[in-house]
Amino acid sequence: RSVSEPPAALHVWGSGPLDLTPEPRMIVFDLDDTLTLTKSVVSAEMAGLLTRLIAVRPVCVISGSRFEQFELQILGSLPDRPELLTNLHLMPTCGTRYYRWNSDHWHQVYSEDLSETERGAAKDVLTDAAHTLGFWEPRIWGERIEDRGSQVTFSALGQVAPPELKAKWDPTGAKKSAMREYVAERLPGLEVRSGGTTSIDITKKGVDKAFGLRKLIKATGLRPGDVLFVGDSFAEHGNDYPAIGVGVRCVAVANHTETGDLIEYILESVRESSGARS
Repeated sequence: RSVSEPPAALHVWGSGPLDLTPEPRMIVFDLDDTLTLTKSVVSAEMAGLLTRLIAVRPVCVISGSRFEQFELQILGSLPDRPELLTNLHLMPTCGTRYYRWNSDHWHQVYSEDLSETERGAAKDVLTDAAHTLGFWEPRIWGERIEDRGSQVTFSALGQVAPPELKAKWDPTGAKKSAMREYVAERLPGLEVRSGGTTSIDITKKGVDKAFGLRKLIKATGLRPGDVLFVGDSFAEHGNDYPAIGVGVRCVAVANHTETGDLIEYILESVRESSGARS
């Protein structure tokens, strides 16, 4: 496939078939179900593609997961090279936190933490919602309600449930939608969004992936049109949906396989444009 033939399945949100003109100056990815299966380590192939991409373009990963999940799912699979890591931006818990590599460690740039009262209210309402709606599953894997400081997350089957069970729990998204509505109605002062395959995320009002992307754009000095955002959850109330309003170009993928195809295409495009300039 040549650069003139982008992956047929991929479209820029609201703009039709994928077009990398002008060439994006930064690529931003969601994590679960975009770079890998939910709560799974990236494949060796994806790690290789990301390594090649980070070498030629700044890359950001923004996800509802906490920083420790980033370490487990991505960082442990990338080469431990400072010149590579300085080109990587990390935004866990839906952009409520921001990390950059600083000489020999990951430095937290900011954290938009919920208050203790807000976190307590969130956990109480999530518990009530799960019991009332019949979503309090008798068997779980890992934490059901996780306090991440800047985000409280409910995972119906637990944080580390097998991906195949998560996929079967709510294939239409109806359960997550019902729970999000129930919780949002009772927590009007907080942001409530559908998260991963089985999860609901609660953050400060207005602090979501749009907030994180705007912070990223300001920190890097880029314009919204310079940024390409890739995610799998652009349905209304999905945690990638807020990105649409930022002005970045958004590409919806069905899974990490499509993301791999997209990265290959970006790398081909960069290679050809570099050849044309030399």
